[in-house]
Amino acid sequence: MEHAQSLKDRRQVVRPLKDKIRHGFNVSIAELDDASLWNRATLGVVAISSSGAYLSGQLREVEAAVRRLCAGLGCEILDSFMEGDISLDDMK
Repeated sequence: MEHAQSLKDRRQVVRPLKDKIRHGFNVSIAELDDASLWNRATLGVVAISSSGAYLSGQLREVEAAVRRLCAGLGCEILDSFMEGDISLDDMK
């Protein structure tokens, strides 16, 4: 968020981004870092499903939507990654 000069500027980008993703995909999303840098934010997205394939596809769609929204909000994604976990049923 190159244009962010204050915490208020940062919030004007992060809040609508979080709201649109949360409501559009029914996932949990939270800001993970402190607000010490006004022009950066780290967001975490969490989704749960019994289908790994569905979950992977859903998170790819979330990432694509975030990229589109960021372009409209005047920010960019510097890095993203997905991390998965296995269910206890898979260990049997």
